[in-house]
Amino acid sequence: MKICIIGSGLTSLALAKALVNQNIHVDILRDKKKQKIDQSRTIGITKSNVGYFNNNIVNIDKIIWKLNKIEILSDKLNKEKLLEFQNNNQELFSMVRSFDLYNILEKSLKGNKLFRIQNKINLTNIQNEYNLLINLNFTNLITKKFFSKKIIKKYKSLAYTLILEHEKIDNKIARQVFTKIGPLAFLPISNKETSVVYSIKNIAKIKKENLLELINLHNPKYKIKKIKKISSFELFSASLRNYYHENILAFGELTHKIHPLAGQGFNMTIRDIKILLEIIKNKIDLGLPLNISVNQEFQKNTKHKNFIFSNGIDFIYEFFNYESKTKNNFFINSLKYLARKNSINNILKKIADTGLNY
Repeated sequence: MKICIIGSGLTSLALAKALVNQNIHVDILRDKKKQKIDQSRTIGITKSNVGYFNNNIVNIDKIIWKLNKIEILSDKLNKEKLLEFQNNNQELFSMVRSFDLYNILEKSLKGNKLFRIQNKINLTNIQNEYNLLINLNFTNLITKKFFSKKIIKKYKSLAYTLILEHEKIDNKIARQVFTKIGPLAFLPISNKETSVVYSIKNIAKIKKENLLELINLHNPKYKIKKIKKISSFELFSASLRNYYHENILAFGELTHKIHPLAGQGFNMTIRDIKILLEIIKNKIDLGLPLNISVNQEFQKNTKHKNFIFSNGIDFIYEFFNYESKTKNNFFINSLKYLARKNSINNILKKIADTGLNY
């Protein structure tokens, strides 16, 4: 059995490692010799997904920073907490540098006889060479031909990412502040460093000094020593209408790209890996071939969940976007009241941790 993954990056390596662990031959076709990973980018991974990663892909305990509390705040409540999530001082989710995760995955695959990377891509007539082709590339010929139909929403916003280097503190609390110009997240990655993601309305770029001034308006406690590289990217969401064509499967952000405010993008992909691996393992255990039926089952099990979950993230964004424009606090105070109910709070935590798969 041979599977081909088309594309480079974290998802390609994570999926390849999960498949190789099942004794499946995997080729990665990529158009660059090595993926350049932005060192200002970080990823939040939920507790259940960290467990899955450790048990089924590669152990990442040494590179993650565990957080045990999430605070949600709003400009309109004068920095008063709107929501709070914690779990008896146990971790709710973890943060990891994209660069570190990429390196540990790459190292875990190096020298494996079941794994191969090809830097020269020829997509002509490769369908017959593999049981399955898994496509993660946004711009290649396969995507343009079979996976171009999407539901796209542009937020007319830029997301700015950077890392604050600050004085040492007990740094286990993540904070999401809904400001008048967009959501701002403080995401600790150590006792001395915190990742910042600020999604700002209006795609015109902001100067570094103005961005830092905006961030400091909501800086909860950090005595900043240094600002590491600032990066930015335009925000949009996209849902693919069809996930497969014959034995070619679209995967990862190609099927679902969401607003980063809840940090759920890569978590959705990990859940997709879990479902795909379960389907493949069942086929192998039953002595069945890996073919179009894998793709059919995958779409049946994931498409509706991904669509609902993606729209849920979009609803959260639009809710606070609308609320920031109104003069009263009725909706936001109603949400604050409901979230204090333990049953509702537990449901929200469960959905954030496992998606719609619980």
